[in-house]
Amino acid sequence: MDPRFVTKTIHAYLDYPVAVTLMAAPFLLGLGDSSPIAQWLSVAVGAAALLLTLLTDHHLGVIRVLPYSLHVAVDGVVGVVFIAAPLILGFTGIDLFYYLANGLAVLAVVGLNQPESAGRAPAPSPA
Repeated sequence: MDPRFVTKTIHAYLDYPVAVTLMAAPFLLGLGDSSPIAQWLSVAVGAAALLLTLLTDHHLGVIRVLPYSLHVAVDGVVGVVFIAAPLILGFTGIDLFYYLANGLAVLAVVGLNQPESAGRAPAPSPA
C-alpha cells in the first residue's frame, strides 16, 4: 500500500489556511527576537503561497495557469528554505523552532503527496 495519501484535493484544502497562518503566525507568536527576517520571511512566503494557490490548476485555484506539479515542487523548495534559513541566519528560540517545525511539516506533506496519476486507470496499450 502506497503511504502517499495527500491527494490534489486534500492539498488544495490545506493551501489557503496554511498561507493565512504563515502570514499571521509571526505576529501572534512574536517572532523576530533573533532577527527581523524571522518575522518577515514567513509573511512573505505566506503571501507567495496564497498567490501560488490562486494560480494553481486544482479545484480551488482561481486562475488555473500553473500546473499542480510546479506547485508541489515550489512547496518542496519552501520546506528546504524553512529548514536552512534559521541555521544560516542564526535564528534562536521560537524563531528557530517555528521554521524547523514548519519546514519539516511542509516536506512531510510534499513527501506524502500522491502523484497525480495515482488512482487513474492506465492508458490502453496499442495493439
